[in-house]
Amino acid sequence: MHATISTKYPEIASPRVSQQVKVSVPPRNIAVDAYRGLVMLLMMGEILSFYAVSRAYPNSLFWHVLAYNQTHVQWAGLGLHDMIQPSFTFLVGVALPYSIASRLRKNQSFGKQLAHTIWRSLLLIALGIFLRSTHSPQTNFTFEDTLTQIGLGYTLVFLLAYCKPKWQWIGLAAILFGYWLAWALYPAPGPNFDYTAVGVPANWHHNFTGFASHWNKNSNLGQAFDLWFLNTLPRASRFAFNDGGYLTLSFIPTLGTMLLGLRAGEWFRSASPRIPVKKFLIAGSLLMAAGALLHVTGICPIVKRIWTPSWTLFSGGICFFFLAVFSWVIDIKGYRRWAFPLVVVGMNSIAAYLIAHLWEDFIVENLHINLGRKLFQVFGLGLEPLMLGICVMLIYWVLLFWMYRRNLFLRI
Repeated sequence: MHATISTKYPEIASPRVSQQVKVSVPPRNIAVDAYRGLVMLLMMGEILSFYAVSRAYPNSLFWHVLAYNQTHVQWAGLGLHDMIQPSFTFLVGVALPYSIASRLRKNQSFGKQLAHTIWRSLLLIALGIFLRSTHSPQTNFTFEDTLTQIGLGYTLVFLLAYCKPKWQWIGLAAILFGYWLAWALYPAPGPNFDYTAVGVPANWHHNFTGFASHWNKNSNLGQAFDLWFLNTLPRASRFAFNDGGYLTLSFIPTLGTMLLGLRAGEWFRSASPRIPVKKFLIAGSLLMAAGALLHVTGICPIVKRIWTPSWTLFSGGICFFFLAVFSWVIDIKGYRRWAFPLVVVGMNSIAAYLIAHLWEDFIVENLHINLGRKLFQVFGLGLEPLMLGICVMLIYWVLLFWMYRRNLFLRI
């Protein structure tokens, strides 16, 4: 990981920066950076604690809706919060054609690009494990973190980026169908299966019946793999299950999400300077329809926590819609200045990710020490978590703005 100097947008960059940058390179895609910025703000925005405010105002539909969309659904379905990881993953794929084009302009050989890609994959995996180990007595070898999941499949996506679009679509279909088939062939839990033994509460009401039960929590192929794989690694105690049902093998269908982003990025580049909004909308509609059809027929339920193939399709379709909206507003309608706060965050997504994961407790503790608690209770105890969260979010953004003004961008 290192800090690099990037070309900014002339229309929103500071005069000092725009005078310094003389390199003739294609402009950055503001819509993509703004979308990424929104995704990172949603992730960092957990500190706003809508769920705590909702508990203080149990009869408020407004706070209930906000709280619902700031937490992950228990199993099937989705809320806005569930779109953070697929959006971040999708945008990794969108950025890949731009990254390859940049390296080709620098005359980098394929071998050098591949070596860098493998290094980036390993670093993402290591960083994800590190972030999951910060409060552990020893290294917590777990592979469901967003960065780790991306790292496990990033090199294969890079290799597919050098293939013709036909083979990319075939690769996507093979990955999703093969993964679905493997789960479908694995024995489903029987009617007497003891779910409590694998961490599923007795009052759990989200289990599927019939064929869809192959995708029930902690009683599936991915759970069986983790019982073997994670226990081959050093652990403080034997792995039995993941409380949230998250799995190592989810990186396989996550490949599909990156491949969808790869196609979007290539559509962007091939259509330039036009914006393929119509193509994005058509792709999004078809993907969402396919995912919904698999879900309602019971062939493959939409479950984000285990990244089912239908989730890859459905969430990928939503990502295309997000991309279409940002592109239409920013590139076609020309409304760009409003996106500046998002761009500041989106251009430094790795820094934003690390700040939210590593600095939150430090910032909250020091706000309480130096400002006390009464300041955040100015609108009552019920809104105290929100006021504290707003202050933390402002500090996050100011830190990222400081980095933006000084051309400090963390890249892996």
